Amino acid sequence: MKNTALKSLLLASSLLSSAGLVHAADVTLTVESWRNDDLQIWQEKIIPAFEAKNPGIKIVFSPTAPTEYNASLNAKLDAGSAGDIITCRPFDASLELFNKKQLVDLISLSGMENFSPVAKAAWSTDDGKSTFCVPMASVIHGFIYNKDAFDKLGIAIPKTEDEFFAALDKIKADGTYIPLAMGTKDLWEAATMGYQNIGPNYWKGEEGREALISGKQKLTDADWVKPYEELAKWKPYLGDGFEAQTYSDSQNLFTLGRAAIYPAGSWEIALFNTQAQFKMGAFPPPVPKAGDQGYISDHPDIGVALNAKSTHQEEAKKFLTWVASPEFADIYANALPGFFSLNSNPVKMSDPLAQEFVSWRGPYKSTVRSTYQILSRGTPNLENETWVESANVINGTDTPAVAGEKLQKGLDSWYKPGK
Repeated sequence: MKNTALKSLLLASSLLSSAGLVHAADVTLTVESWRNDDLQIWQEKIIPAFEAKNPGIKIVFSPTAPTEYNASLNAKLDAGSAGDIITCRPFDASLELFNKKQLVDLISLSGMENFSPVAKAAWSTDDGKSTFCVPMASVIHGFIYNKDAFDKLGIAIPKTEDEFFAALDKIKADGTYIPLAMGTKDLWEAATMGYQNIGPNYWKGEEGREALISGKQKLTDADWVKPYEELAKWKPYLGDGFEAQTYSDSQNLFTLGRAAIYPAGSWEIALFNTQAQFKMGAFPPPVPKAGDQGYISDHPDIGVALNAKSTHQEEAKKFLTWVASPEFADIYANALPGFFSLNSNPVKMSDPLAQEFVSWRGPYKSTVRSTYQILSRGTPNLENETWVESANVINGTDTPAVAGEKLQKGLDSWYKPGK
């Protein structure tokens, strides 16, 4: 009797299994990220595209606020509680995680052949022997403006600093719009959309950045202090109470049509397209004088890595290989216009604002943010200190010269060029 029951049970189990009704539990991969603005796009476009072709693997996108991401991620990695997939900042921040053996070497991952050495440089060791993140996208800095406001006030796109401030004066005199939508509460806004946006026109992009790394230039030199002098002039054109204004406050001021110009990164395009009820345009950082060579921050911004402590290594690698594919590049670049694919396979973008940003790559020389490579490996961290000083300069609590002195003193305390 018992043998008959056992045989029946085994037969039923076999039938269920062959019918696909009994299967191993789905593996869930958690993605750590600072891109909380992208939650909907991941849930509606990216994740469904992957899961449709990879049954048995589920993706959960779990973002943290941008200002909290680095500290939160470091704490989770140290505690062994971080997600399987780690969204990578470029250069030093992620290199440090790799050196601590918290990220897996992906140099032999299938799909990495789709990226050039330049595309991989922001996530590779100094000797290029290891690459620890799959490159996803770069972003370009500039200014997004309300076309309706410009048309109403008869303002032409400013090409020089003088024209830029003349436009701000005209907007302020009219009184309908806040000239510039930017606050200093979150600190990083002031540095990323302020100092690193306009600065390359003064330190001449890669020429100055490389000179700073080699020790031939210092942050107290005129080319590095002058952008702070220009940034200090922004104060009268910011909204009332800008010192308490957060990043999301700035976004809202602009998309609600209350501000005319938004110091921006191209990463804002997707969100602004869904929120702004007016026509938008973009212009690159105005040059100091007419005829000057212009520079743009065209910054490798985002990649993804494999947490060395993930218990789902093979499934995570399958996801990362898909991220390295032309299919992902096309989905990502068009779902998130303003994040420009680093994949060697060309991606056709349909968004006009994204096309405007990327068109600057011809006449303007590209560079990356000055603090990201090598110069933020020690303590004090130059990137984070630049956040603080950029806000201090705009707030008026530090002069441009003092800001340069503080930053150089901090850098000198641990960084010795050439060593």
